[in-house]
Amino acid sequence: MTSLDRAGRASAPLGDPSADPATTAGPTASRNPLRHSFAEDVLGVLTGTFTASLGVFLLKSSGAVTGGTAGLALLLSYVVPLPFGVVFFVLNIPFFGLALWMKGLTFTLRSIASVALLSAFSLLNPLALVVDRLDPVYGVLAGNLLAGIGLLVLFRHRSSLGGFTILALIAQEKFGWRAGYVQMALDVAVVVCAFAVVPPLTVLLSAAGAVLLNLVLALNHRPGRYTVA
Repeated sequence: MTSLDRAGRASAPLGDPSADPATTAGPTASRNPLRHSFAEDVLGVLTGTFTASLGVFLLKSSGAVTGGTAGLALLLSYVVPLPFGVVFFVLNIPFFGLALWMKGLTFTLRSIASVALLSAFSLLNPLALVVDRLDPVYGVLAGNLLAGIGLLVLFRHRSSLGGFTILALIAQEKFGWRAGYVQMALDVAVVVCAFAVVPPLTVLLSAAGAVLLNLVLALNHRPGRYTVA
C-alpha cells in the first residue's frame, strides 16, 4: 500500500523498510510513535465496519439504496433471495484482486476482513434491531452519514470496504483526486440503476443521501491532511 506525504503525493509502499521514516531517520529511530498499533487497528476496523453496518441497516429498512458496491448489493438484495451481507461479499471479490495489485497485501487483507465483518454485522443487525416505524428521510440521511463515518474510520486504519472505495483511494493516491469526489461520480451510475428497482421518489432521496455520504469523505479525507496513515 502507498501513503500520502504532506504535499498529498503518493509515497513509497507501506511496509518497505527502506522508505519508512521510522527506519531511515537515524540509528535511534525504531518506530514512528504516531502510527497505529495492531490493537488500535483491530479496534478501528471493528468500529468502522460496525458503524457502516448500522448505516446499511437504516438504508435497507428505508427501502433505499446508496452508491458503490454497497448500493449494488442493496439493489440485488431487493430482487434476489439472498441476504445483503452475502451479496456484498461476493460483489467485492473482483476488487480484492485489484487491491492486491495496486495497494499491496496488507491493505487487501484488511479490506477482506472489513468486508467480511460488515457482511457479518449486516446479518446480525436485523436479529438485534426491530424497526416498527422509520421515517424514510431520516433513515436515508442517517444511514449515509453513519456509512460515511464508518468509511473514514477504516481509511484511517489503512482499510476499506472494497469496491468503488478501492478505485477512489487509488485515484487519490495516484492522481491527487479527492476520494470522495471520485466515488461520488462512480455512485451516480449505481443510483441511476436504482430506477429499475425502487420508486422514483425513493431514488431521488437515495441520491441525496449518497451525496451526503461522499461529502463526508471529501471534506474529511484529503491528501496531506494526515501525517501518518
